[in-house]
Amino acid sequence: MTLPAGLLLQSFLLERFAEFLTLEQGSSARTDESYRRDLQRLAEWAVAHGAASPEALTASHLREFVYHLKDVGLSPASIRREISAIRTWYRFLMTEGVVTADPSERLETPRKWRTLPEVLTPTEVETLLSAIPLEEPLAFRDRAMLELAYGAGLRVGEWITLKVSDLLLDEGVVRVFGKGGKERLVPVGGKAIGAVALYLRELRPRLERGKGTGVLFLNARGAPLSRMGAWKILRKYVQRAGLTKPVTPHTLRHSFATHLLEGGADLRSVQEMLGHADISTTQIYTHVDREFLRAVHRQFHPRG
Repeated sequence: MTLPAGLLLQSFLLERFAEFLTLEQGSSARTDESYRRDLQRLAEWAVAHGAASPEALTASHLREFVYHLKDVGLSPASIRREISAIRTWYRFLMTEGVVTADPSERLETPRKWRTLPEVLTPTEVETLLSAIPLEEPLAFRDRAMLELAYGAGLRVGEWITLKVSDLLLDEGVVRVFGKGGKERLVPVGGKAIGAVALYLRELRPRLERGKGTGVLFLNARGAPLSRMGAWKILRKYVQRAGLTKPVTPHTLRHSFATHLLEGGADLRSVQEMLGHADISTTQIYTHVDREFLRAVHRQFHPRG
């Protein structure tokens, strides 16, 4: 659905809004022109999406429009200006009595968007794990640690404090004590279970010298692995794998959550596995998932 330019200006009161900006707001000619262009873009998008007037636009429409601006590559500064134009336009519409509610109130600006570190693809995770050669003296430990970190979505502090007694491998879960000592049970897959079982059988008994205090992952001296030690191990294999993305222990956790959502897991389940007290913390991953789905749609849909 499209509208002629004149009818579009009339339906969305854009000419009256331009007068409001000049006469009542005292805006500069440059601002007036920018806002006119921004709101014409919104009006054209709205009509194409079945909203032929300001009253028909909803908060959901506006959020989707902002995602559309991201998709077409507008800079954060341009998107901030567009949102500013929309909010000013709604103040005008409220004053004129055209609308009774302002759906732009809760629009997030790019400044408030939370961003994630790079997320590895499943292929990149496989490349990373395959970069651990079996001839390495501590290969069984390193493979078990990274398999478990990714396979259970653990924070680095949870990797290094996990105890042997927290492994419930026959049940396919590990007991994790997260922030504030809150306990959760996280399922782990067969590859992680196999790698951990091999480490427990072949290597950990040789590392343990009475200083391990029951901790699962030990260093070469038999003491619990430190946070810095875990970082160094990961960095070594990232370099060997030839990965160019910045990869931290948290990248594996983010990848775990993103891959679950991409595979169809529901948000509540991912929240439980990550140990988030508030689901709003988990919802950041829906942005990643949404962008993934949009990219797939653009690539494969005939009219994408």
